[in-house]
Amino acid sequence: MDNNWTTEDSKKLYQLSHWGSAYFDINEHGHMVVCPQGPEGPTLDLKCLVDDICLRGLHPPLLLRFNDILHARIKYLADAFANSIEHYNYENTYKGLLPIKVNQQRHVVEEAINQHPEYQLGLEAGSKPELLIAMGLLGDRSEYIICNGYKDKEYIETVFDAQKIGLKPFLVIDRFAEIDLIIETSKRTGLIPNLGIRAKLTAKGAGRWESSSGDRSKFGLSAKEIVLALEKLKESNLLQALKLLHFHIGSQITTIRSVKIATREASHIYCNLRQMGASELKYVDVGGGLAVDYDGSKTNFHSSKNYSLQEYANDIVSTLGDICNDHDEPHPKIFSESGRALVAHHSVLIFNVLGTHEFTDGQNEPIAPPEPEDHHLIRDLWEAYTTAEENNVQEIYNDLLSLKDESATLFSHGVIDLETRAKTEDLFWATAHRIAELIELMDDVPDEFEGLEKFLSDTFYCNFSIFQSLPDSWAVGHLFPIMPIHRLNEKPIHQAV
Repeated sequence: MDNNWTTEDSKKLYQLSHWGSAYFDINEHGHMVVCPQGPEGPTLDLKCLVDDICLRGLHPPLLLRFNDILHARIKYLADAFANSIEHYNYENTYKGLLPIKVNQQRHVVEEAINQHPEYQLGLEAGSKPELLIAMGLLGDRSEYIICNGYKDKEYIETVFDAQKIGLKPFLVIDRFAEIDLIIETSKRTGLIPNLGIRAKLTAKGAGRWESSSGDRSKFGLSAKEIVLALEKLKESNLLQALKLLHFHIGSQITTIRSVKIATREASHIYCNLRQMGASELKYVDVGGGLAVDYDGSKTNFHSSKNYSLQEYANDIVSTLGDICNDHDEPHPKIFSESGRALVAHHSVLIFNVLGTHEFTDGQNEPIAPPEPEDHHLIRDLWEAYTTAEENNVQEIYNDLLSLKDESATLFSHGVIDLETRAKTEDLFWATAHRIAELIELMDDVPDEFEGLEKFLSDTFYCNFSIFQSLPDSWAVGHLFPIMPIHRLNEKPIHQAV
């Protein structure tokens, strides 16, 4: 053990304070702890918790959910908007919505909607099945449901049914073709729906999903379609049913500038719609996209973000308020559908390491010098191993890669045997590790060595399913923070993947 290594060093190494958002820490025993109510509240030792669960007959992999963190995130988001509303003298309120698609586990959705009335969430349904889930969970509560996504006749009729039982569904027009279906259903049932229009903004998001927004977005009405939609609604005496403007510029928006530009464009659309006769338009849904800093870098990298939650709320509230003031229009009630920002921190996957594969570093067993009868490949690799210095490390590295390729080629043609191939591999890995040690002493590391550290790292075999436990990882290349839950007061000595 390195006595100079502390838990603070581990926090910096794993960037715990960045992605952990005050909900995770390390205690004096070197164990990771959960702080569900923030750093001032009680803590729970994850290592002790897992040990206790194992004594009860349950073993990793384990998915642990901390409802207090979910509650804290909901409160944090609502408070951020409340602070902005007070600071900018915004003349309306905020309401959070949970997109059901972000986590369809029943207990998660139930926890999200069963909050104190001040923080209670509405729901966003992107399909008919999700709308049925919302109707079943909300029961007879008069709660908001934003109905998005592709809508056929059955979906639209189900929205009308939700309105009949006392819920507050907003039927958002995502495609121009939906208007005729909505008008026909309204005439047949005699019900006036709460309508919304999703605007297809020119503004685009930023990050991995930015291509899902902008002019090529699959959902939303263009400026021309919005004007035509208003004419159709006016002809059908449904213009006063238009109450909500919706926009969405993508998931995990990495830069605050995209949020500000989109809000500015949507604010002008809101004011123009009111001036065109939609006088009951009183709600604006800014969609999702509030990012989570998964990698802790606080940048516009696709798994991070360059802004705080408070900055996000400030830019939406101030932009919307200023433009409404310029047009002399009332401030709308603000909805947001921040799914990942609410649920991402509240669950932890615990898994154990079943085994490791370590590349030999030439230190456990000394490398024997070549015999006179050995193949020239072994003699050449031995020379590279013994002559590598800081002043010739790049040349040696280039020779090393060439000799490795030559070894594979000669073996595949039957020129060298398996024992010779094994000796060349031992010398290759030993030399590569020596080169890695020399690189650490260099001030300027050439680009050729990029990735060498990962190339030499150990492989850990872990007991969980990528496909079931981390589908976003294999499906879309999503990053998640991974770290040990104990021995964090010891200096790590092995790089591993």
